[in-house]
Amino acid sequence: MARILISEPHPDLRVLLEAVVRRAGHEPVGHGELTSGDTPAVMILEPASADGLAAAARLRRRLENFPIICTSISPPSDETRALSPIAYLLKPFRLRDLEAAIVSALAA
Repeated sequence: MARILISEPHPDLRVLLEAVVRRAGHEPVGHGELTSGDTPAVMILEPASADGLAAAARLRRRLENFPIICTSISPPSDETRALSPIAYLLKPFRLRDLEAAIVSALAA
């Protein structure tokens, strides 16, 4: 079981992402649930969230190959491309596409 950081500012979408992560057998966590030095296995990021984008950039600087999955209604920007996400899912996306992205991210 992997800990997966979810950075989604919309509560209803966060609940859905948490359900997908749990269904895949993993533990969803939020920023407030991480202790200093605690590193999740994967991050699911809504890049429209400035806080989430900043957290992703910090994790990427600390861990060069840290897997990030972006989920957004907007196409990739220069900022998100700089993060080299393992997947970029445009909303609305199929839940099985998110599940497949999680599997790929954990295998990377």
